[in-house]
Amino acid sequence: MARSDQEFRRYSAVDRAIAHLDHALNNIFCRQQSRRPYPADDQPEGITGAGARAAAAGMMRVNHAGEMAAQALYQGQSLTARDPELRRRLMQASEEESDHLNWCRRRLDELDAAPSRLDPFWYVGSLAIGIAAGIAGDRWNLGFLAETEHQVVRHLDDHLQRLPPEDARSRAIVEQMRQDELGHAELAESLGAARLPGPIRRLMQITSKIMTTTAERI
Repeated sequence: MARSDQEFRRYSAVDRAIAHLDHALNNIFCRQQSRRPYPADDQPEGITGAGARAAAAGMMRVNHAGEMAAQALYQGQSLTARDPELRRRLMQASEEESDHLNWCRRRLDELDAAPSRLDPFWYVGSLAIGIAAGIAGDRWNLGFLAETEHQVVRHLDDHLQRLPPEDARSRAIVEQMRQDELGHAELAESLGAARLPGPIRRLMQITSKIMTTTAERI
């Protein structure tokens, strides 16, 4: 049986750099098609008050910024991961994060709200952090991933408590995101993630707090 051209394709460093640049630009500036159905499709639009809409929009703006950062983080980690299987798993998780990014953007559109104007900054900063995590070695790379996702799960739990009770559409999105993020953390742990030192975990919490507080307003 003849093999396709794709099976014989060997990508050079320049090819990979162009592909990653294209991926980054698409995430920052373009709206892409989600692979999975929109979780809010079968939920009614229950928000009517301006205050509730503003509150929901602020939280979904934070979630969108977080998913922008997650895309860059996974991209950076996959660039410097040693193990080819780990790179594959990271890219698979990145595809799920891309769904989250698109869902949050769609919900912001429904709420007549815009994403954070600092999204390019979140992307570049997280890409650098992901590259550094990968350089440290695969176990530390996985440890950083697991800790990041556990912090994201706690953040989403807080949003589920704070979302307006009538906002079933945002809630459906956040609940699906929480399920995926927890799965990513458990996957990293199953692959041998190292537990990060306490000072690093606290620094990550402080950095996350700065991002979420800023993204909600800008």
